[in-house]
Amino acid sequence: MPPNVAGTGSDRASFLRSIKLVAWSFLGIRSNKGYRDDLSKVNPVHVVLVGLIGALVLVIGLISLVKWVVAS
Repeated sequence: MPPNVAGTGSDRASFLRSIKLVAWSFLGIRSNKGYRDDLSKVNPVHVVLVGLIGALVLVIGLISLVKWVVAS
């Protein structure tokens, strides 16, 4: 079986590491060494997908917050 089959444990670990990497990046508090370590162990496609989803959630959350504040 090829090592990069979708759904393998390393694929899932890479995706979870990508979520962690993007979350730290959004907060801006990740150390440079930790960032380099994580970056060497993640799939770039996962990082892009998680980044886009995170940005979308952030924008929708901010729009919802503004609508709620303006309505009250």
